[in-house]
Amino acid sequence: MKQGLVYIYSGDGHGKSPAALGRAVMTASSGKSVVIIQFLKGKGLADSKLLSRLEPEIKIFSFAKMNKGFDELSREEREDEIVNIKNGMHFAKKVLATGECDLLILDEVLGLINYGILTVDGLRELLQAKDENMDVILTGNYLNDEACKLADEVSRIESYKVE
Repeated sequence: MKQGLVYIYSGDGHGKSPAALGRAVMTASSGKSVVIIQFLKGKGLADSKLLSRLEPEIKIFSFAKMNKGFDELSREEREDEIVNIKNGMHFAKKVLATGECDLLILDEVLGLINYGILTVDGLRELLQAKDENMDVILTGNYLNDEACKLADEVSRIESYKVE
């Protein structure tokens, strides 16, 4: 039986979330189920009509109430949104523990560490709830050695310009 792995897509370049979404489509194409939970992006892709047509194979969730990204929020709005983010983390733990899907993508979860909403230890504890056969992808700009140790494979996406 296959052992589920943890992947990190990180770096300062664009393309981490699209890479994870591509992996989601590949997984769903092979008859497996995918859950995507987005953080820090406002409502993100959760309202996408295109992506909603991919259900039930790919389910996308955002617990954000604001239509703008976390960086754009006022201090008061951020405090409210942190409550919603924590609800999203509780949902992620439930998905991990129940084995509800074959692939769980926690989009921008590494950014939660950067904002102090989640610690590396908190992420480690979350991943310990993982069903042994489930794959998990963690995305975000923030990456340190301790976060890398949580993954079986780390991909760094960087931007550069050839002159």
